[in-house]
Amino acid sequence: MSEAVWKKLQGLDKPTLKALFGADPDRLDTFATRIDMGDEESSTGILFDWSKTHLDAAHVAAFEELAEVMNFDGRRAALFDGEIVNTTEGRAAEHTAQRGVGKEESVQLAAENHHRMAAIVEAIHRGAMGEVKHLIHIGIGGSALGPALAIDALAREGALVDVHVVSNIDGCALEQAFAGCDPATTMLAVASKTFTTIETMTNAESALIWLRENGVEDPYGRVVALTAAPEKAIEWGVDETRILPFSESVGGRYSLWSSIGFPVAMALGWPDFAEFLAGAAAMDEHFRDTDGMANLPLRAAFGDQYYTRLRGCQTRGVFAYDERLALLPDYLQQLEMESNGKSVKVDGSPADGPTAPITWGGVGTDAQHAVFQLLHQGTNLVPVDFIASIMPGHDLAFEHHRILLSNCFAQGAALMAGKASEDPARAYPGDRPSATILLDEVTPATFGALVAFHEHRTFANAVLMGINPFDQFGVELGKEIAKQIEQGGTKFDPSTEALLALAGIN
Repeated sequence: MSEAVWKKLQGLDKPTLKALFGADPDRLDTFATRIDMGDEESSTGILFDWSKTHLDAAHVAAFEELAEVMNFDGRRAALFDGEIVNTTEGRAAEHTAQRGVGKEESVQLAAENHHRMAAIVEAIHRGAMGEVKHLIHIGIGGSALGPALAIDALAREGALVDVHVVSNIDGCALEQAFAGCDPATTMLAVASKTFTTIETMTNAESALIWLRENGVEDPYGRVVALTAAPEKAIEWGVDETRILPFSESVGGRYSLWSSIGFPVAMALGWPDFAEFLAGAAAMDEHFRDTDGMANLPLRAAFGDQYYTRLRGCQTRGVFAYDERLALLPDYLQQLEMESNGKSVKVDGSPADGPTAPITWGGVGTDAQHAVFQLLHQGTNLVPVDFIASIMPGHDLAFEHHRILLSNCFAQGAALMAGKASEDPARAYPGDRPSATILLDEVTPATFGALVAFHEHRTFANAVLMGINPFDQFGVELGKEIAKQIEQGGTKFDPSTEALLALAGIN
């Protein structure tokens, strides 16, 4: 049945952005929607403006039909009810339960784990484990990208503990963290779902050696383990009182809300971390309770599908006009491409069209002087998301922020309008799409809602494509071959053999 809907979508007219605005004086009211969180006295929110995309009433109606055909309501309900939605691994995906929205038993378990984490965080802040000025958080993938993003966004000033996130197995990364820390006042957080991840455990062993060589008598006593396999952490040497577990049903790239968020809570303090969870919960409730076009993550997925499948766009640009959100494109790369970078559907049959585009981006205004030439005049059509905050994150003259926001809004206007010229080199074709996500200010609540929005957008896209966003077998083959290289005895292609010999590895 979905083939018929896609055929209908492909046959619809594709008006220009200028024509869409000209034909619909209420377009902004239709495609720009604000979501609020908090109480009336301290309400804050985010505006999601999709008016500069090519979505129109006809396409929206067809996409809503596609959502019905693909059983969006049923799959969304299964997600929140804690049913098995990761079919290839036979698991639920219960990251929303970490925010208090989901199956009752799972929400209760998450609350208990959070209570345990809060107790440890607050005890450390009170000095129960001695003076702690620094935390080296060791993880990789979802165990590192989320914490690094959240700390950079929310804890640039006034952090209660100086946190260094280390993910790369390259020793230069760990040495850089060592250089910024005093071993006598440093703790380690080791984050691994299985507590067997080779990069993480190798880095953790080296960090223990660093502590020991610098006078720390009991390095293991300075470790907090964040894992879904507590028994493995105990076996490795961590005392069970300093193990913060999370559920096996919480996937790595969706785990920021679980004990993987420990370094965020250490930097911010528990009240701000709780506000972060509450902001995400507000987006969860919106996504769960809102239908069709009014559902913001689903609306965004309609736009994503329009450009990927109907206009052949192979990439999507994300540009944060806020230095605090500089790591957001990196975070979204994993979230979107590891989730939806698939070539088969849930039932194992080949995908019937392109799936996830390549997510890339940068920070404005730097990106304007680097990659925006291609966006405005290149031969590739690239839908763009602009993300900004009305309130600045600094105390300098407002002129800085005025120029920043002026440039952000100008780029969207210029991509849409273009500019004719008799000189082809100076002509801008225009009719190039963008969406704008405008936060009132970057707070734990709005940031939590922003991240949760993208999680649900990723899930909505997966449902419309009929794929499973919760497995990631594509990352395994390279790991298996790396193990074969370490073990020796396996012959590879001539190029790989020559590289190994040149590097002195085989």
